[in-house]
Amino acid sequence: MPGLIQTYFPDLSTQQLKQFSQLPELYAHWNAQINVISRKDIEALEERHVLHSLGIAKVMEFKPSTRILDVGTGGGFPGIPLAILFPECEFVLVDSIGKKIKVVNEVASAIGLNNLKAYHMRAEDVKEKFHFVVSRAVTEFPVFYNWVRNKFLNEQFNELNNGILYLKGGDLKEEFGRFYEKAKFYDLKDYFKESFFETKKVVYYKM
Repeated sequence: MPGLIQTYFPDLSTQQLKQFSQLPELYAHWNAQINVISRKDIEALEERHVLHSLGIAKVMEFKPSTRILDVGTGGGFPGIPLAILFPECEFVLVDSIGKKIKVVNEVASAIGLNNLKAYHMRAEDVKEKFHFVVSRAVTEFPVFYNWVRNKFLNEQFNELNNGILYLKGGDLKEEFGRFYEKAKFYDLKDYFKESFFETKKVVYYKM
């Protein structure tokens, strides 16, 4: 699998390549038991889930010791691919559906991902604080903002100020409402040539 990933991230270590290459088989295995990814998407896991998650890394290269919360992670996206890419950062993944977190923990354990913890809980109940919150279109942005607005650390040491990095598609002006002017939108088609990314974006919102 690392073919497509390696094209866009050519500096991966042997360990990272191995971890990425293990994902298709692991997700196929777990998806057959606990449906966390649609059947058609499991065939395109590398492009639609792994590479899509790594779109965040094209916008923001997390420095070591950065703490990142992934809200509504589902089967582990974008958290697992980002945790592979940034082994010196700490990731906490949460989802309100317990069986999805079971898959996340099984996959993370199988590939030896030591910088990631996953919990069955709602975003509102997370007590820790983070430098960044990431997510993949779990709900409309104003709702999401209210879930996470109190979860940010004060210390700043990354290139972008602490904030939200949100994977979304389509025309977002109406959905974002009053948040639109302050948000910054990055088109993934500027980084990835596959047609899947034509309308996909990373939204950065500074907290």
